[in-house]
This record gives sequence, structure tokens and C-alpha cells, in this order.
Amino acid sequence: MGNRSSLLLRDEEIAQIQEETGFTPNQIERLYSRFTSLDRGDCGTLSREDFLRIPELAINPLGDRIVHAFFEDGADRVNFRQFMQVLARFRPIKKNKDNKLNSREQKLQFAFKMYDLDNDDKVSRDELLAILHMMVGANISEEQLTSIAERTIMEADQNGDQMISFEEFCKALERTDVEQKMSIRFLN
Repeated sequence: MGNRSSLLLRDEEIAQIQEETGFTPNQIERLYSRFTSLDRGDCGTLSREDFLRIPELAINPLGDRIVHAFFEDGADRVNFRQFMQVLARFRPIKKNKDNKLNSREQKLQFAFKMYDLDNDDKVSRDELLAILHMMVGANISEEQLTSIAERTIMEADQNGDQMISFEEFCKALERTDVEQKMSIRFLN
């Protein structure tokens, strides 16, 4: 008798998800098994609370922001396909392959959304300060955090609006190996 996850995921669904995300069928089945184990209500979707039961997210200072990225347009539940589309952004980039969900730009867009707390497509000094607070807590003084936020805005802001746009964010990170830093090896 097969496991529950393989019974609920049809071959054509696996093929579609593979086409959309680049994951192998084996990876999709493993991730589906993980998805169903998180789905406490057995309803085929995950809530924010389901995500926060993942220990690595629960202890991550940006856990709430990462979980938020899974929920588009104020939705309160995520289905398996949506789950896979977000995870695909963390796949390593393969040379000579179409990397639509995990391209450098997609990875940067995901990172930018971590900082853009009000979803206005700009990162303000206050948003940057709030993220710094999440990341370091009380380990650094308020004056130091404010100084870091102001210096970051000053260095990245090219048009003088005291905000960081996505384009400015990309320019500031052009020498950073985003492809490596935002990749997770998914086991086969």
C-alpha cells in the first residue's frame, strides 16, 4: 500500500508542477508529503499557523516575513501548487536552463518583499529599521540601528526620495551572489 501523499497527487498534477517549478517528480512527492504533514486540518491547504509550526521558521527572526511571502493578496490559506511556486524561488539556478521562478531577479524580488512591509514597492527608513529590529533584537543599540538604516538608505537611494526602490535594491546587491545565498538544496 502506497503512502497517503502519492495517492492524492496525480501524475498529471506532478507533471504540471514539474513544468511550472523545475522540481523533479521525486522532489515534488517528498515536498507533498511534508505539505500534508503540516496540514493539520487535512483540508489540502496551509494556514499561517501551520507554517509557524515549522521549527526553523518559528525560530527565524524573519519567520513572519517569510511566511507572509507565501500568502498572495491577503489570502489566509495556501494550496500545494502555491506552496511549490514559492519554494521554487529557492531552487539553485541551473546553467543553460530556463529558470523562470528562481532567476536572479525572482530571488531579488522575494528578498525585496521581505523589507517592503507596507507593499508600496519601496523600502523606507522605518521599514528597514523594523527589519533590523527583527533580525538583531536588543543586541544593538537603537542609535546604531538607526545609523545603519540611514546609511543604507543614503548609499542605495539614487533618486533622492529617501526610499529604496526595487531597481535601487538590485543595484545595491549587484555584486552579491544572490543565486548562491538564496538557494536551498532540495533532496531527491
